[in-house]
Amino acid sequence: MHLDPAQLAALAAILRSGSFERAAHDLGVTQSAVSQRLKALETRVGALLVHRGQPCTGTATGRRLAAHADRIGLLEADLARDVAALAPAPRTRLRIAVNADSLATWFPDALAGMPEHLFELVIDDQDVSHDWLRRGEAVGAVTASDQPVAGCNVVTLGALRYIPTASPEFMARHFPQGVTADAIASAPMLQFNVKDRLQHNWIERVFGRAISPPSHLIASPEGFVRAARLGLGWGLNPETLVTQEIAAGQLVPLLPGAHFDTPLYWQSGRLLAEALAPLTRAIRKAARDRLRI
Repeated sequence: MHLDPAQLAALAAILRSGSFERAAHDLGVTQSAVSQRLKALETRVGALLVHRGQPCTGTATGRRLAAHADRIGLLEADLARDVAALAPAPRTRLRIAVNADSLATWFPDALAGMPEHLFELVIDDQDVSHDWLRRGEAVGAVTASDQPVAGCNVVTLGALRYIPTASPEFMARHFPQGVTADAIASAPMLQFNVKDRLQHNWIERVFGRAISPPSHLIASPEGFVRAARLGLGWGLNPETLVTQEIAAGQLVPLLPGAHFDTPLYWQSGRLLAEALAPLTRAIRKAARDRLRI
């Protein structure tokens, strides 16, 4: 199916900016032109692509087509670097799925050295972030899965170490006889969202069986640390985020030596491997510097 590049650009601009007005400004055309291009594209593919609202959001098909437009931009930028006669390509926008803990610790280091690109980071649990690749809605993903998505390459990055922590007051209140299976079953637990199975996986590894404690849902790594420090619950925090709190006695590990290492991988489209090579190198370097190899 041949798709008009101007129509794809209009769709991508709407989803990127959240409105037809800002998309028109970004593209240097009228708002009417943006509307006409989107309508023509929706007619061409026979599906609704944008949910009109404040902000505008993409349907599943719309998000996939917008990601396709971003991939075209990436390939054109790569071509522009190789063919001196072409005018310099504009900055391309890359949509990447990444888990929140990587974003809060090491992943920005990789992006800092890539000024020729703009990034749209979608936050998802490391156990499911590769689904963005499977749906064709991202060019790459930091994931806990080493099984390649169809058409993707996999690069081993290293392991992000987590420490199960709680405040001393929380420990005294909920684990007076130690951290046992019975005690863990009733002690409030911190959980990033309903997809987050990190704490459950740690429990099963330590106690040998599945336990589902009552939990708070807090979708913020920094909020996780603060909630643990204030005694709201216990949770697994990235080691680098709690080093100072542990040293100051504000947080304590639940069990000595019971850390939990989560292996991470970079998956990206095989057809984009050459165009994404500089980014892949930057991600590997940041992982080498900050993760446990």
